[in-house]
Amino acid sequence: MIFRRAPFHDVVSRQLEIFATDEADGLLAEVQELKRLYDRAGSGDAEEAYGDYEDAVEAVKEALAEMRDRYAATLGDGAAAEYEAAFEDAARRRWRWLA
Repeated sequence: MIFRRAPFHDVVSRQLEIFATDEADGLLAEVQELKRLYDRAGSGDAEEAYGDYEDAVEAVKEALAEMRDRYAATLGDGAAAEYEAAFEDAARRRWRWLA
């Protein structure tokens, strides 16, 4: 049996690697730091710390969506939908906290 790799696997993998490299000291580092602060927060500070963490996660989601949408705009409707699904799935697998 021959397994066919998803048509957008390579481009999505490269895009996510570029994002990871570009944001290693930016958005992704901020998410990690705010998660660490939330995990260590006392009961009085936990709610605010979690809100800060969620805001950082949302910023990553928005940046990834911009990247996804820019590329999807270059594709036809059917291909764009397939690409977007592949992108979302790969991003959630790479960064489980996006789910």
